[in-house]
Amino acid sequence: MDLLMMIRNVVLSCALVFTGTVFSSQIFANPFSNQNQAEKQWVGQPAPAFKLQDQNGKWHSLSDYAGKWIVLYFYPKDNSPGCTQEANQFKALYPQFLKSNAAVLGVSLDDVQSHQKFSEKLGLNFPILSDDNHQLAEKFGIVRNLGIVKIAKRESFLIDPKGTIVYHYTSVNTQTHADEVLKDLKRFQSK
Repeated sequence: MDLLMMIRNVVLSCALVFTGTVFSSQIFANPFSNQNQAEKQWVGQPAPAFKLQDQNGKWHSLSDYAGKWIVLYFYPKDNSPGCTQEANQFKALYPQFLKSNAAVLGVSLDDVQSHQKFSEKLGLNFPILSDDNHQLAEKFGIVRNLGIVKIAKRESFLIDPKGTIVYHYTSVNTQTHADEVLKDLKRFQSK
């Protein structure tokens, strides 16, 4: 009987150690471990077509920017701290993007009126597009459902003059993102 108890205890101990190892590896896993895969999913693919209104009611489509680089940056919500910071960073660097033959287009799921107020408050010098029916964000697979409200995930896409996505940013720091994209733009243009 003692031998059976010892075997049972050893088996249970091994099972607990194995379960603990598997469980802890899931808890402490790097949340960005699939980031490269997600980024690569879009690279080399044509950007989805769109037709969206900006903060002034003007319509914009992908084809309007043929022959130009496009920075298509999605953000969750007008007037939120991170989104305000990111928009201000793009505003500050916008003249350099223009010199590099690049359009900057901000996109969120907010409506045109919200964008108009947000743009006026910050004095934005580039279009922010209203994807209030989630059309474009759903094409990119970046709609985040928060129950009663949906927002776009904070992700960006760098699109070349032929309409091909050359870079997908899935991990965005609102303080440095605009500068990072500008550096990447220049790097891709020098190839």
